This record gives sequence, structure tokens and C-alpha cells, in this order.
Amino acid sequence: MFNNLKPFLQEAWQKSGFQTATAIQSVAIPTIIEGKDVIAESPTGTGKTLAYLIPLLNKIDPDLQSLQAVVLASSQELVMQVFQEFQKWSEGSGIRGTSIIGGANLKRQLEKLKKRPHVIFATPGRLLELIKQKKVKMHEVKMVVLDEGDQLLIPEHLSTVQHIVKSTMSDRQVVLFSATMKAGTEKLAKEMTKNPEVLRIAKDEVASSGEVEHIYFLCEQRDKIKLLEKIVRLEDSKSLAFINDIGEIQVFKEKLHFKELSTGILHSDMKKLERQAALKAFRDGKMKMLIATDVAARGLDIQGVTHVVQIDFPKDITQYVHRAGRTGRMGANGIVISLVTEREERELKRFCRELNLPLHKRVFYKGQIAEEDQREQKMRR
Repeated sequence: MFNNLKPFLQEAWQKSGFQTATAIQSVAIPTIIEGKDVIAESPTGTGKTLAYLIPLLNKIDPDLQSLQAVVLASSQELVMQVFQEFQKWSEGSGIRGTSIIGGANLKRQLEKLKKRPHVIFATPGRLLELIKQKKVKMHEVKMVVLDEGDQLLIPEHLSTVQHIVKSTMSDRQVVLFSATMKAGTEKLAKEMTKNPEVLRIAKDEVASSGEVEHIYFLCEQRDKIKLLEKIVRLEDSKSLAFINDIGEIQVFKEKLHFKELSTGILHSDMKKLERQAALKAFRDGKMKMLIATDVAARGLDIQGVTHVVQIDFPKDITQYVHRAGRTGRMGANGIVISLVTEREERELKRFCRELNLPLHKRVFYKGQIAEEDQREQKMRR
């Protein structure tokens, strides 16, 4: 598959250290190169970004001055993450790209556009604004990518995205990727595409994942914070913890900071710079635990997460899979820890039965995660 790619991409692949393509990459890359419209569903952590970025880069003609491709994503962080990936993979190709996000300085973005990018990575609102002002010309765009498509086709973004797609010529290629695909999303996606290939990668095909252990601690709601303290203190840990309620997140952060534990928070009401600073500290290993809401963490690729912690119980089985997919990526091992009350324990067991995942109850013993009978044996001695 990679032998037919342009030399700079073959080189970037060798440098990346990836041994083989993931399941979604091996079906999506050739299909997109062929020029077909694609609607693809593949779980979190399966290499979706490269599944569209590699064929996109392969199609760009760096000798032309025009804009040739647009990648849309629903959050500023996701746009920046994909843009960084683009910078890494386009090295030495002469392909120019730029990011256009809401909330950033408009004047600076107009300066970037003067450099005639071949690819724009954007949030929908800001891009449409620039198209309407005739600052972005879409008539030579050959490819439009919708990343995390189910987030882009929600009512608040839908008409903006439809406008952007319609502003291109009718022979353009539309590619949509998502970790989950509801029937409604798929129907909307089909309306924007022409005879699309629908690609689906099931959870059990994600062979690149490492070993992930699913464990839980039984506790009262009020004791979850004590368990969280113990998890933060685990050696060599980098934990992503999920909470459902933005109101609660600050309380947890303050209690853990009071104990001088290395934690940060991420939620959608935070200012852009605060979110970036928290993510950077966590990515760089300066912070051991990031407590996030599902919406804020969505689509973000954070390497080396050792533990996913569910402080609050997931609202459904899909959310459980989404959260769990943040660890054990690209062949590394990981642990998913659920902190549950007795009522939640029953639900958790049901989820794991349906997903065919072995689930183990654990306790803390001398600051380490232990099996219950280990602790009892030591106590009896």
C-alpha cells in the first residue's frame, strides 16, 4: 500500500516507527486515494487521523498556488492536534497548511491566508465567516474531510458544515470519519457524499491495542476522592480521569491540590489558553492526572495514558468504550479503573459482560492496587 505513495510520505512512515497500518488505515487509505467518497467509523485510538491525512497529502500538488483541501473538526484542540500531525507528515513536501480556529486573532489568520495554503484545518464557524468575506476561495478544493463527523453534524454545526461543503465544486471528494456513528449521522453524511464507501471497523478488530485490564473499586460516592488521591500517587502513572459534571470538577481539583497532588482539569467552559496549558502539562508529564469531561477530552490524542479513571459512571456502554480507548494505545498496556457504588457495580458488570471484557474487583493495600484476598492473607499473618 505504501509503495504507491509519494516518496516524502514513504520516508515519513519509515521515520514514524509504525510497523504496520491499523485496520482503518489499510481500508481507508487506498479507497480515498482512488477518489471515492468515504464514511468511516472506527473506535478511538485506531489511527483515524493518518487514515485520511496520508491520502490527502498524497493528492496535493505543491506546485499549484491554490487551496486544494479543507479539514473540519468540531473543537479548537482537535484542529490544532490534526494540524501538528500534518506538520510532521508533510515535512519536506513543499505542502503549505494553516489552522483557522474560532476565538483566535482574525488579523493573524488573514496574514496566514496570504501565504496561500494548500490545506486549511478549521473549525466550521470561523471558516464559513472567511468564505463569506471572500478571504477563502473554495472553487479549487478537491477534498473536504469531516473529522469526528458525529460532532460536526449536530444541529448547531450542521448548516455551517453543509454551506462549506456546498461552496466547493461538485466534483470534490468528501470524507467523513467518526469514532461512533449513529443512524442519523450516517443519513446526513450520505446526503453530503456521492455513492460513498461505508467503512466500519468493529471494536474487536482493533488489534494494535495493547493489553488493557478492567478493574473497579467499590466505595460510597463521598469516598471517591480518597481513592483518587491513591491513584494519583501510583508510581509512573499518567491518568486521565472522567467526570460528568463541570460543577464537581473544580471541587475535586481543589481537594487534590490541597493535598499537593499533581492534577489539572479540562472542561469546555475554560478559556482556550487555560485548556492548552493543562493539556501541555499533562502531555509533557508535568502533571500526573488530568480530570476531564467527556466533551472536552473528545478526539484528543494523548500518548502514554497508563490509567483511565471513571470517577463518575459513564452514561452508556458507548461512553465506557470511548473512555477505555484512551489507554492501551499503539501496543502499550493500560488499566481502566471504575470507582463505583453498589448500584453502579451491577451496571458495570453488565457492560463488561456485553463487551466480553474480564472485570476484576480490587482494593488498595499499602498504596498499591491489590486483590482482596492478598490483603486478607497479609492481615491474617
